[in-house]
Amino acid sequence: MKHKIIRASTISLSVIFVEGMLPEMMKQYEVVLLSSPGHELDEAEKKYGVRGIRIPMERHIAPIQDLMSLWKLIRTFRREKPRMVHSMTPKAGLLCMMAAKLARVPVRVHTFTGLVFPTATGLKRRILMFTDWLTCACATHVIPEGKGVMADLRNNGITKKPMKVLGDGSVKGIDLKRFHGKRNANRSEKFTFLFVGRIVRDKGINELVEAFVRLNEKFHQTRLVLVGTIEDELDPVSNKTLESIKNNSDIESIGWTTGDALVDFYAAADCYVFPSYREGFPNTVLEAGAMGLPCIVTDINGSREIIEEGRNGVVIPPRDSSALYQAMEHMITDTDAREQMAATARESIASRFDQDFVRQYLLNFYDEILYV
Repeated sequence: MKHKIIRASTISLSVIFVEGMLPEMMKQYEVVLLSSPGHELDEAEKKYGVRGIRIPMERHIAPIQDLMSLWKLIRTFRREKPRMVHSMTPKAGLLCMMAAKLARVPVRVHTFTGLVFPTATGLKRRILMFTDWLTCACATHVIPEGKGVMADLRNNGITKKPMKVLGDGSVKGIDLKRFHGKRNANRSEKFTFLFVGRIVRDKGINELVEAFVRLNEKFHQTRLVLVGTIEDELDPVSNKTLESIKNNSDIESIGWTTGDALVDFYAAADCYVFPSYREGFPNTVLEAGAMGLPCIVTDINGSREIIEEGRNGVVIPPRDSSALYQAMEHMITDTDAREQMAATARESIASRFDQDFVRQYLLNFYDEILYV
């Protein structure tokens, strides 16, 4: 009889973190996906034949809604009787680990894909640290996505439980067949900088747009492509940034794109830029590297573990538009350095983060904790 495991995330978009592993997981386990309602969960059910459970969860702090979600999760876990609940993303981690403990689920795993509290201040920081502490207290196993996340959890007293980074990090690795590394021969004559992610303040979009506008005034044959949704609720960018995105003809805001269309954007770019303030282990940096793009990233968890200064990219301080401008200018003007970084980018990803490696690390970990 197969063990039943429930993989949980706050929103259905996060199904992308597990879908590539589903076929192998479903051979060994009865897998159930749980998230807020969304078309990604619907598509996973159709594509893989996996069962989905839909329980609304708010991403932000919402006490009344959170209590309702917690109660629904407790009832669900008592009914389903899984051997393991494995959660990702902050709110799903907090609610699912609490519910799983109250429902007496024997194996409770949470993966920290990133921490919010290190960039927060005051009361908000204390609340976030407490919720992370509570998540860890309710979990039986804690997986930090990278070594930087593990260090933050330890050094800030969030948990004293043993923690394990699987392999070199990353929750899903990179599909090297999909992200094939082939460049688009018909790409724009303009030097193209690419960003993929949510268009919000914490992703460094204010600094990125400011640096590009300045760069574009000096180097007219440049453009910035933003692939992602502009969010105006949780963490909006400044009005000045929005105006620049709207009015500068060399800034293209594409909206959210996935699949082959996303790969095409990587193939058409010359440099990937990811000036985020905080991350766990950014998948888009892995994708860009696998596509042979030199990367400009900030010196934060995850990014600094993927990008080696001068080898496959450049690492700069976060929240520093001047440093970002200089790095972007360097990519344009130093062709030899850029081409050398591009030449080593794909191999640096393939040797450590191939999806097959990451999948096997996870399955081995499941075997260790489920069959004891």
